[in-house]
Amino acid sequence: MVLLYILLPLAGGFLGWIARWLYAKMQLTSAEQRAQRILTEAQKQAEAQKKEMLVEAKDQIIRERNQQERENREWRAEIQRYERRLIQKEENLDKKIEMIERQEQSLQDRIKALAQKEAVLANQEAEYMKKLEHVAQMNQQDAKALLIQTMESEAKRDAQALINKIEQESQLNSEKRAREILVTTIQRLATEVTNEVTITSVNLPNDEMKGRIIGREGRNIRTLETLIGVDIIVDDTPEAVVISSFDPVRREIARIVLERLIIDGRIHPARIEEVVQKVNKEISQKIFEEGEKVVFDLGIHNMNPELIRALGRLYFRTSYGQNVLMHSKEVAVIAGMLAAELGCNREIAKRGALLHDIGKGIETDSDQNHAEIGMEMARKLGEDPRVVNAIGSHHNDVEPICLESVLCQIADAISAARPGARRETLDNYIKRLENLEGIAEGFTGVDKAYAIQAGRELRILVNNEQISDDQAKELARDIAKKIESDLKYPGRIKVTLIRETRIIEYAR
Repeated sequence: MVLLYILLPLAGGFLGWIARWLYAKMQLTSAEQRAQRILTEAQKQAEAQKKEMLVEAKDQIIRERNQQERENREWRAEIQRYERRLIQKEENLDKKIEMIERQEQSLQDRIKALAQKEAVLANQEAEYMKKLEHVAQMNQQDAKALLIQTMESEAKRDAQALINKIEQESQLNSEKRAREILVTTIQRLATEVTNEVTITSVNLPNDEMKGRIIGREGRNIRTLETLIGVDIIVDDTPEAVVISSFDPVRREIARIVLERLIIDGRIHPARIEEVVQKVNKEISQKIFEEGEKVVFDLGIHNMNPELIRALGRLYFRTSYGQNVLMHSKEVAVIAGMLAAELGCNREIAKRGALLHDIGKGIETDSDQNHAEIGMEMARKLGEDPRVVNAIGSHHNDVEPICLESVLCQIADAISAARPGARRETLDNYIKRLENLEGIAEGFTGVDKAYAIQAGRELRILVNNEQISDDQAKELARDIAKKIESDLKYPGRIKVTLIRETRIIEYAR
C-alpha cells in the first residue's frame, strides 16, 4: 500500500512530462508549418513584386524609347530645316557670284573700250598740239612760260593795287568798322528779356490760413524758419505773408513750401519737414538742370559739375532787377559774336563770359568780391588761364592778359546797358517808348502808334478817311523829322505808317 502511494505520484509526474513533451512537439510542428506558410507567401509576394517591377521597368523603357524617338524626329526635322536653309543660301550665293562675274566681265569690256578711246584721244591731242605749235610758231614749253610770266605780272600788279586800297580804307574806316562790329553783334543778339524781381510774398486764400501757418503756440512757423533758414513775417497785410532772407535760394524754397502746404491743407511740423526735404531735393535738381541747360544751349563742353551747379544758383539771383544767369548767358552770346567778328578764340571768349559772375553763385564766407571768388574757383577746377583771367578782370580787379578778357568786359557792359535789361535804365527806356508814341499820336489823322523792337521801329495806324496816300508819305516824313528834332537816341528809328480801308458787312 505504501509502495502504491509512492509509485502513483511518480507515474503521474512521468505522464505529465510525457504530455508536456508531446504538447511542445506539437507546438514546434505548428510553428514550422506557420513559418513554412509565411515563407511561401513571402516568396509569392516577392515574385509578384518582381513581376510588377519588371512591368514598370518595361513601361519606363518604352516611354524613354518613345521620348528619345520624338527628340530624334525633332532633331532630324531641325537638321533638315538647316539643310534646306543652307541649300537656299548656297543657291543665292551662286546667283550672286554669277551676277558679280557678269558685272566683272562687263567692267572689263568697258575698261577695254575706254582704253581704246583714250588711245584715240591721245593721238588726236598730239596732232592738235602739233598744229597749234605750227600756227603759233612756238612750242608748248615756251607758251607755258610766256603765259605764266604774263599772269604773274598781272597778279602782282593787282595785288599791289588791292593792298594799297585796303591800307587806305583801313586807315580811314578802322573806327567805323569797330563800331559796325559792335552794332552788328548787338543786332544779332536774340535773347529773352527777363526783368525778374525776387518774390518775397506768398498769397493766401484767406486770413484764416495765417493762423494755421503760425500753428499752436507758433510751432509751425518756428519749424518753417528753423528748417529753411528764413524769417516769415505775418502782419496785417490782407491774405499775404512775407518771406525775408538774404539767400534767394532759401526764399524760393520757402515760397514753394508755403504754396504746397496751403494747397495740401495739412500744416503740422511732420508734414512741414517732409515737404521741406522734398522741395530741397527738387530745388537742388533744378539748380543743376538750369546750369546744364545754359551750358548746353551755348554749346560749351567739359564743364566741371561744381561750376554747373554754381551757374544754376545764379538762376535765383538778380542784379538791379536783371536775372544773373540770363545776364551771364547773354554776355556769353555777345562775347562769342564779337570773337567771331574779330577772329579771336570764340570758345574761350564764350566760356570766360559765361563764368564771369560765377562767384555770385558760390556759397562761401570769404570777404572777397565775386570776381576774386570766381577766379579762385575756376583756377582750382582747372579752367584755362585765359578763362580765369576773364573772370577776374571783368571789373578790372586784375589786368586783362588776352583779347578774350577784354571782349568779356565789353560784352558785360553791353548786356547791362541794353534797354530794359536793368531796373536803373528801365524807367528811361519806358519813357523813351512813351515819347515816341506820343510824338506820333500828336499828329492829325493818327489813330494808334506802337513803339516796337526796343524802340527801333515805330508803327503808326492812320485814319484812311482823313489821310490820303500822298498825305501819308508826307505825314511819315514829318513824324521822322519831329523825332529827330525832339529825341536823342543811338542808331536810327524806322517809321512805318499803315493806311488801310476796311469794309465790313454782315449777312443775316
